[in-house]
Amino acid sequence: MAIQRGLKTVIGDCYEKFTGTEKRIADYFLGNPSDTDFSSGTVAKLLYVSEASLSRFAQKLGYHGYREFIYEYTKTVEEDARLDQLTQESIQRYEMAVEKTREIVDNEQMIRIARCLDEKKRVFVYGVGSSSLVAREFEYRYVRLGLDVEALCDHNEISQNLTRVNSSCLVIGISLSGATTEVIDGLKNAHDKGAMTVLMTMVKTMKLDYADEIVHLAHVKNLTVSHIISPQIPALIMVDVLYTHYINYDKDKKMGRLQETLDNIAFKMEK
Repeated sequence: MAIQRGLKTVIGDCYEKFTGTEKRIADYFLGNPSDTDFSSGTVAKLLYVSEASLSRFAQKLGYHGYREFIYEYTKTVEEDARLDQLTQESIQRYEMAVEKTREIVDNEQMIRIARCLDEKKRVFVYGVGSSSLVAREFEYRYVRLGLDVEALCDHNEISQNLTRVNSSCLVIGISLSGATTEVIDGLKNAHDKGAMTVLMTMVKTMKLDYADEIVHLAHVKNLTVSHIISPQIPALIMVDVLYTHYINYDKDKKMGRLQETLDNIAFKMEK
């Protein structure tokens, strides 16, 4: 049984603010119950809570009362009945990543970095492990628009790249944990050489002298251990947001470059 898009995220974000009773109610609805009777009387008896507790729970989520909450909860049940619980859980994790990105994305920051991509002569993207997939995707997406960008994805590549870094460069480091030695050291060294530096991380509290911009990524429970969905998903979402802003500047010229790239690929495939 699927919960309306975004509702699980809201419950999860409020979870630590709930009382013990409210957490019991939250666990019930987060667990995709198979029940069909969600009347306040029935659910109150099932969970050994009062109907007033259900009402307070709903109000903490921003609803006027339990009736409004349960209406939102149940209105997508029939249309998603064809999906089993495992499929629903996978999709809901993706939805949660999108919802959390919507909450934390800094629109002005995206504009600043997009402009920097336009202004700098060369762009280097550092990422190892699962983050290397994001770095490669970044290179693949942006190089088709004519950007001089290169992904570097292991310790030797990042270390040896230092001689090419200068004040005309933008260096983007991707570290979900904010503690990937190769990436952090690479950013520090790039900053010391006068390059513009950007760190993409899930760690909300990071304040670094060597990162001119810290792009906070959506944090989904157990994501870093690849539980349910791939750990690089929030970073890929943010890369796409940045891509949308970047292509918006001098759009006709960039779309022309993209079309040239696609035409060249099509020509080679026909040969």
